[in-house]
Amino acid sequence: MGKVYLVGAGPGDPELITVKGMKCIQQADVILYDRLINKELLQYAKRDADFIYCGKLPNDHTMTQETINSCLVRYALEEKVVTRLKGGDPFVFGRGGEEAEALVHHNIEFEVVPGITSGIAAAAYVGIPVTHRDYSGSFAFVTGHRKDQGDEVKWKSLAQGIDTLAIYMGVSQLPSICETLIKYGKAASTPVALIHWGTYGKQKTITGTLANIVSIVKDENIQNPSMIIIGEVVRLRETLQWFEKKTMPLYEYA
Repeated sequence: MGKVYLVGAGPGDPELITVKGMKCIQQADVILYDRLINKELLQYAKRDADFIYCGKLPNDHTMTQETINSCLVRYALEEKVVTRLKGGDPFVFGRGGEEAEALVHHNIEFEVVPGITSGIAAAAYVGIPVTHRDYSGSFAFVTGHRKDQGDEVKWKSLAQGIDTLAIYMGVSQLPSICETLIKYGKAASTPVALIHWGTYGKQKTITGTLANIVSIVKDENIQNPSMIIIGEVVRLRETLQWFEKKTMPLYEYA
């Protein structure tokens, strides 16, 4: 029987992948990869490796999650070394847990290789530390949408109990998110940043507040993939930004 590696490729900058993650790419017989990984990473694979694209867009999935799970199982049963290459970290809104469950169900050996998730990396690349002794002593990863429409994020607890929020896949829900956070006590003046294509050379950042960020996003036509950071730490961006000041950003690859 083969083996499956569930690998986090990081947020986009190819140098942010871990050493272990790179080794998993190099030794794989089959690589199943997502839309948001940096395609430059695929050049490190073996010449005879098979590549399978599993990218997902809203309402447009190349492969269903069930099909991806079946592929992992099938190739492992064919005695292949399989690397499942996922953007960010496989266990942070990456469905890595579901894939691991499928492998356990079929008694297939696997390893999880953590990756740097966008909630931390994209913020860092625009000069926003998600925690800071003067601004934020708590930090939460939040999804902008749930699997089932009735399965609500606990916005009241987040608004009242967490200093910094990193919201994934939330652009389409931004009006509702801002309205709900204000409703539950978050100040309308709370700073917000949207980071589009974080850690890539084409990275673009806009800032505002809970009160006005929706109109700014509309004017700037910001779409996914974008990370939303909400909290007082966003004020540090003007002082600490570094990546977007580079005269020649290093990583232009999409």
